[in-house]
Amino acid sequence: MINYLFDVDGTLTPPRSYMNHWFRVYFYIWMTHQQELGNRVFFVTGSDKKKTIEQVSKRLWYSVDGVYQNSGNQLYVRGELIKESQWVMPDDLRADITEHIIKSDWYGVADNNIEERVGMVNISTIGREAENRLRIEYYKWDNENNERRIIVSDLSAKYPELNFAIGGEISIDIHPLGKDKSQVLADMEGETVYFGDKCYLGGNDYNISVGSDECYKISSWGDTKSILRSLINE
Repeated sequence: MINYLFDVDGTLTPPRSYMNHWFRVYFYIWMTHQQELGNRVFFVTGSDKKKTIEQVSKRLWYSVDGVYQNSGNQLYVRGELIKESQWVMPDDLRADITEHIIKSDWYGVADNNIEERVGMVNISTIGREAENRLRIEYYKWDNENNERRIIVSDLSAKYPELNFAIGGEISIDIHPLGKDKSQVLADMEGETVYFGDKCYLGGNDYNISVGSDECYKISSWGDTKSILRSLINE
């Protein structure tokens, strides 16, 4: 049995956007074919349930064999919450995060700089409510100035019991060690194949990518579609 594990944002969808209609139709057909062969298909995302359903559609969300939300800290199967892992961010970490955010050149651009989710926290100096144009501007600027890498490095040194990883275009994921996406691998029986766009060291797909039997490093959802076509032809 093969377990196909998919990141969502940037892998199945454009960043912070919706799954292309025709790709969604194709993915559904591909998925049902794999399930008929006895294989399983999962979503593994840092986002919460509401956001993932918005991106991939309720039909797909319910049709896959399971959805690991919040970096694997929640598991839903056919809409039913199977398990979850709770974690509360300590006050000293919140203070240090706030200091980094306030120092940023991008502070004040948009709201929602700190988003607490089940088992993890997602932070963004620009703010998660930033419109797409500003997200793209920040992403380009961050690639040149490495703001997120610097924040990850500083906080990792101070909190060795926690994992800090770059996610999406504008954010950083934070959770206890071992409570990242790689934790889902313990639930898998058989071969694991992972698809993700942040598989580099420091990215939020890195640990699960190196722990999987096979990994496809994605640049866009178009890459994912091309790979799925090739898998059918094998």
